[in-house]
Amino acid sequence: MARVKRGVTTHARHRKVLKRAKGYRGRNKSIFTAAIERVEKGLQYAYRDRRAKKRSFRSLWIQRINAATREHGLNYGRFINGLNLAGIELDRKVMADLAVREPEAFKDLVGQAQAALDKAG
Repeated sequence: MARVKRGVTTHARHRKVLKRAKGYRGRNKSIFTAAIERVEKGLQYAYRDRRAKKRSFRSLWIQRINAATREHGLNYGRFINGLNLAGIELDRKVMADLAVREPEAFKDLVGQAQAALDKAG
């Protein structure tokens, strides 16, 4: 049986890991064993933070909506309750965008929510 030399395969595997480690500091970008650990940890961070990003953006949208509704004499919770009572279904991303870019349209939205709250109770 012929002898199998694995230099080409090993070199390709090392090159693949070291390519992903570009931009890391010190030996983490150039030494294969250190690069493996850093690349694996980086992939773990990426997986985790793809989910955390969704949470942090929702939090940012809520803060923007709250700030904009307080300018019109309402807080976030009552505003959302008013929208639900009025039957308006907008997601928070769109409402935050309206609050920042279209303050007049957002003011109308707050007015509708306030009217629904006054009507309900």
